[in-house]
Amino acid sequence: MHPATHVPVDGLQRFLILLCVSIPSFMINLDSNIVAVSLSSIAHSFNADFADIEWVISAYTLTFASFVMPAGALADRFGRKRILVIGLSLFTLASLICGAAPNVAALNAARALQGLGAALLLSAALATLSHSFRGPQRAAAFAFWGSVIGIAISLGPVVGGFITQHFGWEWAFYINVPIGAAIIALVLRTLKESRDPQASSIDIPGVVTFSGSLFLITLALISGNRQGWNNSQVQLEMVGALVLFALFLLVESRQQRPMMDLSIFRNPTYVGACIAGLAYAASLLTMLSYLPIFFQSALGYSPQNAGLLMLPLAVPLFVVPRITASYLTHRFSGRALLTLGLLIISGGLFWLGITAPSFDYRAMVGGLLLAGTGAGILNGETAKVAMSAIPPERAGMASGISGTVRFSGIVVGFATLGAILFHRVGANVASGLSGSLVDPLALTRSIAAGDLSSGPLALTSFGAGYQAILFVACGLALTAALLTWLLVRSADTAPTVHHLQQPAGVATVK
Repeated sequence: MHPATHVPVDGLQRFLILLCVSIPSFMINLDSNIVAVSLSSIAHSFNADFADIEWVISAYTLTFASFVMPAGALADRFGRKRILVIGLSLFTLASLICGAAPNVAALNAARALQGLGAALLLSAALATLSHSFRGPQRAAAFAFWGSVIGIAISLGPVVGGFITQHFGWEWAFYINVPIGAAIIALVLRTLKESRDPQASSIDIPGVVTFSGSLFLITLALISGNRQGWNNSQVQLEMVGALVLFALFLLVESRQQRPMMDLSIFRNPTYVGACIAGLAYAASLLTMLSYLPIFFQSALGYSPQNAGLLMLPLAVPLFVVPRITASYLTHRFSGRALLTLGLLIISGGLFWLGITAPSFDYRAMVGGLLLAGTGAGILNGETAKVAMSAIPPERAGMASGISGTVRFSGIVVGFATLGAILFHRVGANVASGLSGSLVDPLALTRSIAAGDLSSGPLALTSFGAGYQAILFVACGLALTAALLTWLLVRSADTAPTVHHLQQPAGVATVK
C-alpha cells in the first residue's frame, strides 16, 4: 500500500490518532504558558535584565519558527510518525536540560533546542491530522485539536503559578519529562507511518536564508533596546535580515520542489488566513507572556495568583472552539469567523489598554474575557482554513507554513512589542528624571524587566509601557480583520455541512 494513501480507520483508532497529534500540541502550549508565569522568578533567580528575559521566550520561539517549515518537509519525506517521535524526544530532553540550567545563558541554549524539538513534533502532528481526517471529519478533528490547545492555555498559567511558587521555576520544565515519555510510547504503539511520495531533497538554501533572516530581525529588535536604534550593528542586522529574506524568496521561486511553494500565495483565501494567523499570534498570543509579568510586577500578585488571574483570558480558549464547532461553523463562513475573532480580540485589547494604567485588575476582567473569546474562535479556525487550501499530499508543507506563520508572529510580535515597551518606559523615565544624576538607561532596563522598587516613577512608566503595547496590538488585530475580510473568499470557506449524527469516532471526541 502506498504510504501516502488515506486509510479509513475505526472510531477507537481515530480517537487515539487525535490524542497522538493533540497531546504534543498540548505540551508545546502548556510549556509556553507555564514559562510565561515563571519569567519573573527566572529573572530574580539569575539577576537577569530585560534582554535576558526576552531571550528566554525568543530563543524558544525563534528556533521553532525557523525550523517548523523545514520540519514539515522532513515529515513529508521521511515519515510523519518518525519525525513526531524525534521531535518529542528532543523536546523532552531539552526540558530536562532547561530545568537543570546553572545560568541564563545555558537556559536560553536549552530553550533553543526545545524549540527545535517543538518544530519537529508540531509539523508532524498537524501533517498527520490533515492526512488522517477528510471532509466533515476534518472540521471536527480540528475543533478537538483547538480545544486541547485551549485546555493547555487554560491550565498553563494556573499550573505554572502553582509550580513556580511551591516547587521552583525549574519544575516548569521538569513536568514535560514524564508527559513526553508517555506520549512517545503512545505514538509508537498507535500511529501508522505516512509520507508524501513526491517529496525529494530538503531545501537547504531555503532553510538557511529563512532561518537567518528571522534570527537577524529578532536579534536586531532585542539588541536595539540595549545598544540603541542608531547603533550601526543593530542597523546592519536589520539590513541583513531584509537581504536574506529577499534571497529566500528568490531561492524558493527557483526550486523544483520548494520548502514553501510560493504559488499558494496566489490564492487570496490562503493569504487572508495567514494574515489572520500572524496577527492573532503577534497581538494576542504574545500577551500570554507579557500579562503575567504585569500582574506580578505592577499589581503585586504571587506567581500562583498571577496564573489564576489569567483564567478569564485562557478559559475561553478551551470553551469557545467547542461552541464554534457546534453552533457556528455550519452557519457562518470561515471568512466571517476569522474576521469576527480578530474584531473581538481588538476590542478586548483596547479595553485592557484603557484600564492597565489604573492597576485595577477588576477593571481589566472584561477585556481579558473579550480577548479570550476572540482567540477561541481563531484558535482552530485559522489552521483549518489555511490547510484546507493546500492539497492533502502536501500536508507537511501546509502544517509547516501554518506553524511558521503563527510562531513567526510570536517571535517578531514579542520582540517588537518589547521594543515598544522599552521605548515607552524609557521616554517616561527620561521625562521624570529631568535634571537627575540617575542613569535613565539602566533604570529603564530594570523597570522593563519588572523591577518597580525604585518608586512611583517606575510604576507609572511601567503602566504607560503596557498601555502602549496593548494599543499597538489592538491596532494590529483591527487591521488584520479588515484585510482578512477583503482577501478570504466566502465560497472557499463555506459553512461546514452540519450532520446530526457525526461519523463514528469523531462524535466521541467533540
